[in-house]
Amino acid sequence: MALTSALYSGLSGLDVSQDTLNVVGNNIANSDTTAFKSSRVLFKPQFYVTDDAGSAPTGQFGGTNPEQEGLGATTSSIDKNWTPGQITPTGQDTDMAINGQGFFVVQNPGGQEFTRDGSFTLNSSNQLVTSDGSFVQGYGADNQGNVLPGALQNITIPIGATTTAKATANVTLNGDLDASGAVATGASILNSQDLTTIGGAAAPTAATLLSNIASTNANGTPLIAAGDTLTLQGTVGGTQQGAQTFTVTPASTLGDLQNFLQGGLGINTTAPAQPGQPVPGSSLVADPTDPNSVMLTLTGNAGTANSLSLAGNALTNENGVSPFTFQNGVDGAGNKSNPNGTSISTSFVAYDSLGSPVNVNVNAVLENKTAAGDTWQFYATSPSTGNGSAVVGSGTLTYNNTGQLTNSTGTTLSIDRTGTGAKTPMSVNLNFSGVSSLASSGGSTLVMENQDGSQIGTLESFSVGADGTITGSYSNGQTKTMGQVALATFANQDGLVDKGGNDFTAGAGSGAAVISTPGQLGSGQIVAGALEQSNVDLSTEFVNMIVASTGFSAASRVISTSNSLITDLLNSTQG
Repeated sequence: MALTSALYSGLSGLDVSQDTLNVVGNNIANSDTTAFKSSRVLFKPQFYVTDDAGSAPTGQFGGTNPEQEGLGATTSSIDKNWTPGQITPTGQDTDMAINGQGFFVVQNPGGQEFTRDGSFTLNSSNQLVTSDGSFVQGYGADNQGNVLPGALQNITIPIGATTTAKATANVTLNGDLDASGAVATGASILNSQDLTTIGGAAAPTAATLLSNIASTNANGTPLIAAGDTLTLQGTVGGTQQGAQTFTVTPASTLGDLQNFLQGGLGINTTAPAQPGQPVPGSSLVADPTDPNSVMLTLTGNAGTANSLSLAGNALTNENGVSPFTFQNGVDGAGNKSNPNGTSISTSFVAYDSLGSPVNVNVNAVLENKTAAGDTWQFYATSPSTGNGSAVVGSGTLTYNNTGQLTNSTGTTLSIDRTGTGAKTPMSVNLNFSGVSSLASSGGSTLVMENQDGSQIGTLESFSVGADGTITGSYSNGQTKTMGQVALATFANQDGLVDKGGNDFTAGAGSGAAVISTPGQLGSGQIVAGALEQSNVDLSTEFVNMIVASTGFSAASRVISTSNSLITDLLNSTQG
């Protein structure tokens, strides 16, 4: 009986050693498998045969211990080693690794499964899928880029998709307006040559037809004829403005030309001039030495940033001829051209409802300084208007004596987009809250920090954040949230059922999946462009293999020895 038991004990040793070799072999085979989790085998003794249950001690007897014979070993459990593997960068946008606990959630025809293997790709429908075609699950986003929590869905990243254009509604500016500068007192004043009517018989007025205007030194030749197209491209604050055109009709008057020049140069006549400053606009100034002539006078807004220049070919007809010559002069009140005072210019590109770029220039001029603080006047112009006037708005910025903005006016610009097909007028709000007014040795600074409009754009790339948020980058420079990857955790991940292919399903002992976003409810964070490696330790596996093979050999020796003894016993009884 004892020798037979030894045979079965040896057989159980073969079985458990074989289980170990199977597990070790599987571990070694998957030492390079992405996110593979190694396993280990635990054993326990099989049941015991009790020959003597033992006895309790008495006053005359010390008692005995039980006598039991074991009948070998059996596999107690095969456990997963959930220790995270090393995370290795791959540079592949679709690759993801989990730094910490949790599993990616995937969906296939068999139902919901879970994996640590983040070697994902995009299929032909731009859906994020695993190597075996399962859909990666997460949360979608609305058109404004807000993640929609709740029901899981297939993650889609539509590379190549286009966005609609968005009109600019808000522009934020930043910088500092130098409070130590000089207050503006003068402005540019440009005078044309002396003008008269044909024949020199009378001084022109705003109602005089353009075809009846001539220079006093050639009063028989009209400067402009009906059908001419005048192109204006003057300079304001040292920056050349966008080209504006004016087509002369038989009914066009000198007043029409004044309005065209005034609007094309962005002279703002609604912004009030401070005491002592020239009044901005256009006028006809009489020549005291010649009652039959006038000068066409253009007076700019105060500040060096608003200085005007119409030199050279700034105003020409379709033949490239300049009918007027302008130079610095005086206005009707005797003010001489003298653009001065601390000022600063900046420009930015906004977008209309069709996504067309709209150039906007903003000039800020120091208008007043008191013990309570200072006041700046800003002027906004745009060569992209559809009404012939570059003026799109003006306002004031009031600062206290610590350089903080306390009040602002006129910050909503109205840009005419007539003739462009876009919504008109285009309303843009300027936010100056980030602009201070402190003394600065480096002078004033003023820049656009951001604006909320965009052209039509194509989704070119994407990135995944640590919280699983997928952010798309468009060709127009805009970014938008496309969705968010979901992770699942379990109360007992040892209870998961390994389906092979790096996929797991919830088991009876794992508990239900707790699905959340990365970094929440105990789940780890996402490492984008990287993969988790296998956690197999080959040196440990080689040692386990040696131990298992030695155990297998020893168990087989027990069987062979028992068999030999049984054979000897049989032979002796026959003899």
